[in-house]
Amino acid sequence: MSEHRVRLGVIGHGTVGAAFVRLVKQQSDAIAARSGVRLEVARVAVRNLDAHAGSIAAGVMTTDAEFVVNDPTVDLVVELMGGVDLPRKLILAALKNGKPVVTANKALLAQHGAELFAAADDAGIDLLFEAAVCGGIPLIRPLRESLRGEPIKRVLGIVNGTTNYILTKMSEEGQSYADALAGAQALGYAEADPTADVEGLDAAAKVSIIASIAFGCNVVASDVYSEGISKISAADIAIAKRLGYAVKLLAIAEFDKSNGDISVRVHPAMVPMHHPLASVRDSFNAVVVDGEASGSLMFYGRGAGGDPTASSVLGDVIDASINLNKGAHATLGVLSTPKLKRMADTSCEYLIPLEVTDKPGVLHAVTGIFARNNVSIRAAEQDGIGNGARLVFLTHEANEAAVQACIAELKTLNVVMHVGALLRVIAD
Repeated sequence: MSEHRVRLGVIGHGTVGAAFVRLVKQQSDAIAARSGVRLEVARVAVRNLDAHAGSIAAGVMTTDAEFVVNDPTVDLVVELMGGVDLPRKLILAALKNGKPVVTANKALLAQHGAELFAAADDAGIDLLFEAAVCGGIPLIRPLRESLRGEPIKRVLGIVNGTTNYILTKMSEEGQSYADALAGAQALGYAEADPTADVEGLDAAAKVSIIASIAFGCNVVASDVYSEGISKISAADIAIAKRLGYAVKLLAIAEFDKSNGDISVRVHPAMVPMHHPLASVRDSFNAVVVDGEASGSLMFYGRGAGGDPTASSVLGDVIDASINLNKGAHATLGVLSTPKLKRMADTSCEYLIPLEVTDKPGVLHAVTGIFARNNVSIRAAEQDGIGNGARLVFLTHEANEAAVQACIAELKTLNVVMHVGALLRVIAD
């Protein structure tokens, strides 16, 4: 098999970038033998030359990312720097220069994906991004290729390892949210400022990309309803467990065939213990794709980390290199404008815990509010706590807007001391 050399320009040499450069060096011979493509790292853009001295040849390193995308000796650009504005500019320039691009930048694609995909199609070259969602788990390629003819009904999954680790510790060890978060930070799973993870923003960016691919429409991060885990207590999780559920932060994209509506959201949810997502522990990710013909398919593995993410990047680089040699490219086609369903119009079952004063007439006052808001109670339990009581209600399927109105009214009741975290129940 004759070899076709592809010279790579890598922008960013952090955790993923360094792992990618290392993998290319380690696997270059095997890749060439299997695919006929000889990969060579020709340029690496870094912020600080001294910080990378010794790990990269001096003649390869540069601090000028624009030089990399404009260098005529670079055939393919790998963007691993993060951020939005500068990477967007660099990727558009690379595509204009006829260079395929591989990126792991979920934030960029969640905001400007449609523009970048269209630019790649206009140029007739690849823009691949497997590593932008769920790190080392092959998910994007199955959605855009293997399941391209499959009517997807729903995609739901655990796409943020940090929050899954925190919820695992709270569930299995009874840790408080603060202690579990501190543990995640000590292990490097959570940043010093964990907002993007714990408030669901990271998952929202990922599910917007998933929805765009699964349903062929332009969903951006701002279209996604996002709610995090910071208000969940170990007591809330214990209640759910006692009722036969695990609590997970889920990213959900659903297509309603009856009216063409698409619902895209991120929030904590109660997952039945027999559901495969309930057993996904620690920092692992898992995504379930429900198709009309295929049924349920589950993708599971490491959703982050240098080596797993770099492995996904390398797979895309090999595909893009082969396509470059053949004059071919992958395409998503034209992304339509989505018909988005408001969160207020969704419906499911809900778990609503309350702390109330323990005196006659409280239960009657509370259930009266449920009735006035047309929220039907499926089950209820009561426990004594100090001078008060904990009431836990599990509803029948109800409208989100009605439930939110019910909670707002409950908070005005003088006998209600605290309304716990609202947990939505995910149906099988």
